[in-house]
Amino acid sequence: MNMIEKILARGAGKKHVSPGDVVVAKVDLMVMHDLSSNFVMRVFETEMENASICDPERIAFVFDHNFSPATQQAAEALAAVRRFAARHGIHKVFDGGHGSVHHVIIENGLWAPGQIIIGCDSHTPIYGALGVFATGVGNNSMAALGFAHGRAWFRVPETMRVLFHGQAQAGVTPRDVAQHLVGRLGEDGAVYKAVEYAGPYMEAMEIEDRILFPLMSIDIGAKCGYVNPDEKTLAFARARSAAKDFEMPVNDADVIYCDTLEIDVSTLEPQVACPPTVGNVKPVGEIAGVKIDVAEIGGSTGGRLCDLRTLAARLKGRHAAEGVRLQVVPASRAIYREAMREGLLETLFDAGANIFPPSAGSNQAFNMGALAEDEVMISTQARNFPGRNGHPKARHYLASAETVAASALAGKIADPR
Repeated sequence: MNMIEKILARGAGKKHVSPGDVVVAKVDLMVMHDLSSNFVMRVFETEMENASICDPERIAFVFDHNFSPATQQAAEALAAVRRFAARHGIHKVFDGGHGSVHHVIIENGLWAPGQIIIGCDSHTPIYGALGVFATGVGNNSMAALGFAHGRAWFRVPETMRVLFHGQAQAGVTPRDVAQHLVGRLGEDGAVYKAVEYAGPYMEAMEIEDRILFPLMSIDIGAKCGYVNPDEKTLAFARARSAAKDFEMPVNDADVIYCDTLEIDVSTLEPQVACPPTVGNVKPVGEIAGVKIDVAEIGGSTGGRLCDLRTLAARLKGRHAAEGVRLQVVPASRAIYREAMREGLLETLFDAGANIFPPSAGSNQAFNMGALAEDEVMISTQARNFPGRNGHPKARHYLASAETVAASALAGKIADPR
């Protein structure tokens, strides 16, 4: 069995599972941001008569979209979730300003290798870089099976393997490689499959970059993504997980894959996901020169400390181009604090950046980042669908921190090389 199959087998109390098997497994953690927690809460209280929560300690809420509610309606929604949590003894409530949902969970150690984590967010597979089976579920499933029974059902997925090898060019980052994969496979290239990200390029990568690949698994239709655990995974878990007694599941030697794809990263140039979808990925050379109005570092796929360091190094002693609104959104409070200690925020402030609280940033434009009809944004965010960040005709490009930084300086989409 591979890592995913071993975790599902253990969670379901079975010795062995195979692709296609349907299992009902114990869930170790249920993760929701402020929007989904409100939806699930309403299902639980209005559609499930006399239901009780199985184990409130296995539930976590993170308010990252409405990190500072701009309307009475948004404020009331957050207040309702706080009251729900208090009524049901849910103590893991991270209010506005803690950061982007999954970064908060990782930073606070609410995970461990070998666990099953579900969330009402499509990027929940992020934990697959940490030796975890993680996937998104619907609001009704979370309420009926998760809240009430602490369980979820799954059809064991087939597994495809993507092998990355070669040495990336200067200016080409793991974000570029992950976006290239989305463009190459397409948004339906791995529907309901588990995707194992492997090969020398992946093995050399630090955990902070590895998480981008499982996180973006939904962009190719996958059920989950993972990196077979190694010594880096173990060291990260020992340093970050609150659980000190865990088992690290790894692939057996005779794992069978339904398909294998090989990618030579040395052939790639920086990649940009162009409107209107995440799968419309092009080399930066094909779109360089598009004028921009907003450049942003932030979101579940951005706002990491390495992203802030990249932006600050590029902009030190310089200023964003005239007419460019530069937005910086640290992914968590710990990242924000370290960025202050290193002087990164001061450098970025002097370069003209607006620094926002740790959050989901402009994702869906609840508190910031809405675009007018003719405006263009380039960001490290995870989504660029029409209307997601304001007017449906606004254009949103997704790129690495290197490309966003180069574009902010140029006032147009630019090749960081």
